[in-house]
Amino acid sequence: MTISFSRKLAIVIGIITPVAETVRRWNQLGQLSVWPIWLDDFALGAFLLYGAWRTRKDVRTGRPFLAAAWAFTCGMAYSSLVSQIQNLNQPDPAQISSGLVAAIKGVGLVLAILALIASLRRTPEEDANVSDVS
Repeated sequence: MTISFSRKLAIVIGIITPVAETVRRWNQLGQLSVWPIWLDDFALGAFLLYGAWRTRKDVRTGRPFLAAAWAFTCGMAYSSLVSQIQNLNQPDPAQISSGLVAAIKGVGLVLAILALIASLRRTPEEDANVSDVS
């Protein structure tokens, strides 16, 4: 996995997550009126898109932003997955199986962890620059 994988996935997840969570909660209009419930999804998406944008031109200076965005995403995904698992017997706002929602969140967490690892790995060009300085 490379920084390119991490950047591309950040764009995909940064767009899909806020949209999917808004659609998921749309069936229960009361949930959309409580701003903290949906604000985190938009913050996550904005952070990932910003990290991807920062690495577009300069990987070296953008990498910390992308890594931080993925770390934030991992924390949010872990918390969301645990909460979903604890409430498997409750109906989901999307009116689909809570187990399916938990599986989707689990896959998302694994992808976020892989993208975080990829964002922390230096490119061969960076390694060459480090050895030139030594």
